[in-house]
Amino acid sequence: MAAAPSGQLRASGTAAAAAQADAHASARAAGVTIREPHAPVDFALLCELFRGVWQEDLDDPSVTPVVLHALAHTGNYVRTAYDGDTLVGGCVGFFSAIDGWELHSHIAGVTEAARGRSVGFALKMHQRAWALARGLRRISWTFDPLIGRNAYFNLAKLGARPRGYLVNFYGPMNDAINAGDETDRLETEWNLDSPLVLRCGAGEPCEPDVAALQAEGAIIALDRDASGAPAPGSRDAAVLLVAVPADIERLRTRDRGMSLAWRLAVRDVLGGLLADGAAVTGFARAGWYVVSREAP
Repeated sequence: MAAAPSGQLRASGTAAAAAQADAHASARAAGVTIREPHAPVDFALLCELFRGVWQEDLDDPSVTPVVLHALAHTGNYVRTAYDGDTLVGGCVGFFSAIDGWELHSHIAGVTEAARGRSVGFALKMHQRAWALARGLRRISWTFDPLIGRNAYFNLAKLGARPRGYLVNFYGPMNDAINAGDETDRLETEWNLDSPLVLRCGAGEPCEPDVAALQAEGAIIALDRDASGAPAPGSRDAAVLLVAVPADIERLRTRDRGMSLAWRLAVRDVLGGLLADGAAVTGFARAGWYVVSREAP
């Protein structure tokens, strides 16, 4: 096992043991084995999987076999998920020195045939256990704030929380998912041994109750109108709700104008609130970010 970076505190034995148990349980539930690739062919297969998942241009891949091999050789996180002899998922991360040491999870993906089995959850649980075993307490990554299913997975299933809004972070991308859109991202951190993450790892519900929040005074800062377009509301409350479109990936192929309107609206409202010091405290499956303007 690789040593933790110099000066990094060891995670508590309790948190690390709980994470290992969660990782084993989630892999069993998903019907997969998490493996560390070693041979060049293993890294080539993982790159092929990512190309398929992210619909990448062959001339512009997000990672290459050589880079993955180098990352794995130098002790970073490169793992695959197998159903028997079939590769169905993978995840890649590397050490980051931002605000002390953390793991930055750069890319993950699951094949279409294996979706709906919680393979992605099993990979993240393994990544969490791996990081805690190496003395890390935090994992970061970025995701597109307009993709509601990813927001739900990251915030409600995992218990991660955004720490910043990045405007057009990657610049133009040529894959079929991002092409033609600006690449705004939520930079997100996962505090691995926090009470919230421990509850999520154990399978407890971490989704906010939007109706209850509205009954307590939460208001809608960004809504969807009858046509599905963004409709800005008021920001004059301690707790705000920010909508995302029902299916931004489908919308991009059918109505580029409306998809751009959503990009700009979420950038203005959600990005503006985060820039002003507000915090995203959750995401509801129905497509709502919950944002608190109260001091923690």
